[in-house]
Amino acid sequence: MSKLHLVFGGRVKDPQGLDFVDLAKVDMVGLFDNYAEAEDAWRSAAQRTVDDAEVKYVVVHLHRLLEPEPAPGSSPPVAPQQ
Repeated sequence: MSKLHLVFGGRVKDPQGLDFVDLAKVDMVGLFDNYAEAEDAWRSAAQRTVDDAEVKYVVVHLHRLLEPEPAPGSSPPVAPQQ
């Protein structure tokens, strides 16, 4: 499975947070199958808006949401038997 990453950004209410002002205007940069490509896309998008402190771009590690690691000390999930 690819290690999917999503890059998006937009205007935020507070530059130190992730509360976007208008979700309809969020810029979806794209999906990438590795972190290096996602980081390049993030860097390019963020550089275009470097003078606007209220615009933020982020990289989301979708692969971590799709296949979360078990919590420390817990047992891995057991696959159902057929």
